[in-house]
Amino acid sequence: MDGVIYHGNRLLPGVREFVDWLQREKKDFLFLTNNSGKTQRELQAKLSRMGLDIDEKHFYTSALATAQFIATQMPGARAFVIGEPGLLNALYEQGITFDDVSPDYVIVGESSSYTYDNICRAVRCVQKGARLIGTNSDLTGPTEQGIVPACRALVAPIELATGKEAYYIGKPNPLMMRTGINLLGGHSQDTVIIGDRMDTDIVAGIECGLDTVLVLSGVTDRSMITTSPIAPGWSCRGWGTSRTRRRRGSCIWSPQWAKGLPAPGRSIPGGRKQKTLKPLGFRVFLVDDTGLEPVTSRTSSGCSYQLS
Repeated sequence: MDGVIYHGNRLLPGVREFVDWLQREKKDFLFLTNNSGKTQRELQAKLSRMGLDIDEKHFYTSALATAQFIATQMPGARAFVIGEPGLLNALYEQGITFDDVSPDYVIVGESSSYTYDNICRAVRCVQKGARLIGTNSDLTGPTEQGIVPACRALVAPIELATGKEAYYIGKPNPLMMRTGINLLGGHSQDTVIIGDRMDTDIVAGIECGLDTVLVLSGVTDRSMITTSPIAPGWSCRGWGTSRTRRRRGSCIWSPQWAKGLPAPGRSIPGGRKQKTLKPLGFRVFLVDDTGLEPVTSRTSSGCSYQLS
């Protein structure tokens, strides 16, 4: 979530108003994060300190997805784990036993205690036959101090030393996405995913049939869109901006729309043409690494005023 709702301990401008809108309009939404370090309760407490009152049920992490995957594949499995409390707690709750001698799995997530000794122990376990799992495939992540190595960068030395490729659970793996959609009680055609990473968030949305919104206040800039083989449905600069860009053309939105949406059928400026607003009850994924204010989702018959 770091970058979607906050950077470090700083709430992004416009986030409070956006979350208030989601709750006031009773929209189904889920904070879907690849970061495996924190538990749902810790994420809830952090947002509470920033002034956001959000229930634990609105958080789903790659740690929870990883634990559920392992428990389904091998109930009662043993694992050597490199990670933070969020990952350790999720695995414990699923009945996974911690074992650094003869584990069934080596599981790696974000870790502030990542050491050469841990790498060596993980390599030995994999060489003995343990399956290598990464909680997510992010190479880097944003912090208040700048970009830092993320999960895949920590898994890479183990892959290189053993010649074994890890299986990554988090976005863009459909396993995590489908669970998220089920938690929302929705369907892919009724769900929008918002994120700042082309390689995880937007790929995940496209491959799972969701509409996609790319925000540019994280690790992706406008030049990356033009060189990417995929394109987001929409893009915008961040929470405090009032313009979103579609694949072709643009649509202008005012922050005031979050306070009073127009009646169905009313027209607004949309690029070179007038777009007709139609109500649509989208579910909402808020995903890693930056945020934005209300934007539209594309529909076959025009623009919906549903937030993403």
